[in-house]
Amino acid sequence: MRCRMVKEDSASYQLLIKLADKRRIKVGRLGSFIFPAGYYVYTGSAKIGLEARIARHLRRDKKLRWHIDYLLQYATVVEVKRYPRRVECELNQLLSRQGGKVIVKRFGSSDCGCETHLLYVGGSQQICSTGLDQSLTQKLGFSL
Repeated sequence: MRCRMVKEDSASYQLLIKLADKRRIKVGRLGSFIFPAGYYVYTGSAKIGLEARIARHLRRDKKLRWHIDYLLQYATVVEVKRYPRRVECELNQLLSRQGGKVIVKRFGSSDCGCETHLLYVGGSQQICSTGLDQSLTQKLGFSL
């Protein structure tokens, strides 16, 4: 399913997140879930204020507002990737096809038709730091 059309100046981002230990986490109204230890990729977007959005995700002291805030109470962002267009659904689907696993349905995707915008990629960063960039360059025309 495609995201709806948005302004030209909007952008997307991905957070590579490390959760050191397996943990049960309450995620707002979605409920409580067991998150395996390892790496996750959260894909988001911003119509405006991309850097402010990312900075908020990186802060520890904040009101719990978005699904990702609940996970980030216990996990650490280890890498941030920025993309010049709002293509969060496409980025997420691409990573899913490369082996990303759904842990929580509807996580971060309540405003689109995606199953989730948080994917578990296991104990390795490799799927995020190599394969994703190559596929994006080929499929979406990004020069990363």
